[in-house]
Amino acid sequence: MTKIIIPPKLKPGDEIRVIAPARSLALISEANRQIANDNLAKLGLKVSFGQHVLEQDESMSSSLESRLQDLHEAFLDKNVKAIITVIGGFNSNQLLQHIDWKIIKNNPKIFCGYSDITVLHNAILAKANLATYYGPHYSTLSQKLHLDYTLEYFKKCLFSAEPISIKPCSNWTDDLWYFDQDKREPIKNEGWLLINEGEATGTIFGGNSNTLGLLKGTEYFPKIKNSILFLEDDNLVGPMMAVEFDRTLQAFIHLPEFKFVKGIVIGRFQKASQMTTEKIKKIVKGKKELNNLPVIANVEFSHIEPRLTVPIGGEAYLSAKEGEIKLEFIKH
Repeated sequence: MTKIIIPPKLKPGDEIRVIAPARSLALISEANRQIANDNLAKLGLKVSFGQHVLEQDESMSSSLESRLQDLHEAFLDKNVKAIITVIGGFNSNQLLQHIDWKIIKNNPKIFCGYSDITVLHNAILAKANLATYYGPHYSTLSQKLHLDYTLEYFKKCLFSAEPISIKPCSNWTDDLWYFDQDKREPIKNEGWLLINEGEATGTIFGGNSNTLGLLKGTEYFPKIKNSILFLEDDNLVGPMMAVEFDRTLQAFIHLPEFKFVKGIVIGRFQKASQMTTEKIKKIVKGKKELNNLPVIANVEFSHIEPRLTVPIGGEAYLSAKEGEIKLEFIKH
């Protein structure tokens, strides 16, 4: 793989463009949009919106043409220094064969979002050699409470090139905060889970595991040597998550590219998935192909809050030894 492009960092006064490559901005209440705008303003950022972000069809999204136009225009607009997605969904992969990859490669800038946006992150890395950021959506930033950790790492990752030492959050939540901003249910964080010991430095790729799986066998799956795979999943299958994650992880192991993976970081699962520590350990320990790789879990980049901003295409250092875990973003 050719040299990965790290986009220019943000500075106060820069413009950030909100686009909706998956579901529509119409899903976000006016009150919550204002909170997100205020949080971005506190970071010194000017907010603008794609022309079609409020369009909504029966799939709670806009047309393919509308989403492509907003994506291309955001990268082409010289005033826009960063792009952030509204929210996730289920149809970002419809865009891939229609994207003009030269536009993205010739106009490198920050691109941030998570969940269904996984396909765009990894396709951009594969087709344009551009690092992107698996981090908060615009909708994520509409929280009134428990946003400090999210904003801390968002700012560290997007405003500075200095290496970042990652620490666990003190509390996490998995509640329907977007319906009631004042009713939050923080849970004490017991820390990250060390499953397999080891040490690795590598290029980051990954995201939502089932969404990343949509790229298997295509030109949009990154071929990365010396990599660290970041995987997380949502609660779409509920208590069936253990069997779903098991077979999804096994499918990645079967890929020819997996031989380049040097370590795995797994995001914290949602409560409805019923993924206990014992279940996670059993799945990982049951795969001899992972015996020589450092593997940790319960890291803050999944469908819980708060969340890290993870540089897809950046470089990470992972050490899991003698009961101690160190995670650092070296290049982002």
